[in-house]
Amino acid sequence: MPSASVIAAVRTALPPYRYAQEDLTEAIGDLCLPPGADRALLRRLHASAGVRTRHLTLPIERYATLGDFGRSNDTWLAAGLDLAEEALSGALKEAGLRPADVDLLVCTSVTGVAAPSLDARLAGRMGLRPDVKRLPLFGLGCVAGAAGLARVHDYLRGHPDDTAVLLAVELCSLTLQRCDDSRANLVAGALFGDGVAALVARGSATGKGGSGPEAPGPSVVATRSHLYPDTERLLGWDIGAGGFRVVIDAGVPGIVRDHLGRNLRAFLAEQGLTTDDIGTWVCHPGGPRILSAVTEALALPGNALDSARNSLATVGNMSSVSVLHILRTLRDAPRPRPGTWGLLVAMGPGLCSELVLLRW
Repeated sequence: MPSASVIAAVRTALPPYRYAQEDLTEAIGDLCLPPGADRALLRRLHASAGVRTRHLTLPIERYATLGDFGRSNDTWLAAGLDLAEEALSGALKEAGLRPADVDLLVCTSVTGVAAPSLDARLAGRMGLRPDVKRLPLFGLGCVAGAAGLARVHDYLRGHPDDTAVLLAVELCSLTLQRCDDSRANLVAGALFGDGVAALVARGSATGKGGSGPEAPGPSVVATRSHLYPDTERLLGWDIGAGGFRVVIDAGVPGIVRDHLGRNLRAFLAEQGLTTDDIGTWVCHPGGPRILSAVTEALALPGNALDSARNSLATVGNMSSVSVLHILRTLRDAPRPRPGTWGLLVAMGPGLCSELVLLRW
């Protein structure tokens, strides 16, 4: 097998405003629905989303005053930088590293835009080296946590002495479209939460990183990307004067059922593995229907995706941050035994999937 990179640390930073799902339902209805509108669909979506609590960037009453896309994006930039610094500082400390030790910073977000990018603004703020390599990513959406980790692994295979960071910044609540009663917007308002995650990975020549009691983390062994033809309109954004208007098509679970199993099994077979060999599943919690489709497509035991369901319940769908958050919870929970195979799975706009094979 090719040389592996090692996940030395993962940290999540969540905004301070935490709400129970039932406390958000009517407030989101006030933002999205016209006065006097029937709220039966809204209430059903919130009740069936699998979400118990979520963190928001702002107090819920502030969202009505955000105004245009520019003000929402300014909020994304200011809050995102603060949370990114918190997550990255924590991850580097956990790994026993300094900001100056970072050779590559990959930064992904699909909930705001900035030039200079978040990573450039963060570099001076945190004391990263002036020659740090930077790679800002936009457009990958929910798959970016997995795809970003895969690209970090690609880099470290060619630079085995280096340290790389993946930073995911997703303040999804700031994209909620006010006065938009479309089903897609209401689904997003029922599912998505805000958060930031930082992952530190090290090349094979550095030794297994991390100084905390839970170190070292799993190794990344192999990755696989896949695009599904003629699915571009199933998931993503329509970007206009109001900002990011979500596109979520009801056909996504069907694509998962029809295609994911075949692609995933072929990938594992190339590594001499089957789904029965995977002891730990890290799946993006796109929503209850997506998790059910993955379970069905792979013929998994009913509890195989419990880590994803627990993440969805406690923090909502945080787009690219979610799989990194789940990795973090695995480090805090009873850890997989050494030698355990893991598979990190996510899907995103394109429509695409990303698979990352892990080993503890």
